[in-house]
Amino acid sequence: MNFDPRQLVYALKENVRKVIVGKDEAIELALIALLCKGHVLIEDVPGVGKTTLAAALSRSLDCSFNRIQFTPDVTPSDVTGFTMYNAQSGDMEFRPGVVMTQILLADEINRTSPKTQSSLLEVMEEGQVTVDGVTHQLPRPFMVLATQNPIDFVGTYPLPEAQMDRFFLRIMIGYPSIEEEMDVLERYSAPQSPLKTLQPVCGEKEVIEMQEMVGTVYCSREVRSYVATIAAATRSHPSLQLGASPRGAIALVRAAQACAILAGRQYILPDDVRRMARSVLSHRLVLTPEARMKGTSPETILQQLLDSLPVPGQRG
Repeated sequence: MNFDPRQLVYALKENVRKVIVGKDEAIELALIALLCKGHVLIEDVPGVGKTTLAAALSRSLDCSFNRIQFTPDVTPSDVTGFTMYNAQSGDMEFRPGVVMTQILLADEINRTSPKTQSSLLEVMEEGQVTVDGVTHQLPRPFMVLATQNPIDFVGTYPLPEAQMDRFFLRIMIGYPSIEEEMDVLERYSAPQSPLKTLQPVCGEKEVIEMQEMVGTVYCSREVRSYVATIAAATRSHPSLQLGASPRGAIALVRAAQACAILAGRQYILPDDVRRMARSVLSHRLVLTPEARMKGTSPETILQQLLDSLPVPGQRG
């Protein structure tokens, strides 16, 4: 490898910051997901920059990019593709859908039907799409950046648990401060949108090399036990109907490995796990009806568990 991954991630972050103001944590989380070959769910109210963040990240990578605006009339074949008869050759030909790309922006994913949402399940888990019994591999790297409005907004369909579990992490952007919003107004009052001026920082080769580095970061038995204990605690919590899956526990370890790389380490610390737990696990947790009525949130429960469980290497 002829480059320092930390410098490259920093360059990507600075590039996205030309468009996204004051949301460094959200940008870094998206880059961590990229390193871990993960998919990102960007969830928040309309107008805070969800689509802009996804578009800025895609423009920063010299990779192929497709965008699909999900609406109730979008069909699964629009996503995956379809086969059709070619009258000239007499053969059935595969016409690829929007998913046959390296970076896919799935805008407002919860505005389409559950049937269309489920068309992404195989794609996100296995990096392939099967149409009429024939499997087609997706290019590498592959990443889904999906945006979602809160489910209580009009015209939205809640994502099923199986779909939520395939998102590596969830990002909440939030409203900007007054100073940040003044900066946004200044940038976007210029003749040309800053998004259109972004240039790629790195290509697919560098991304793949960084992704392969993540698995080389050492994870001790104590840290593995800590992650497994957190996952088990969510499954037995009385306010949770559904706890973290083994897929979620694996994602938490991977995210902690990426954190270690960005910190210049080749080993995971418990603090890496604690830092990533909320973004990686909270969207996978399902509250009981009683907990929802009380106004409890998965983030609150997860933080309580992290505060109560013993941390490896710390004396009680």
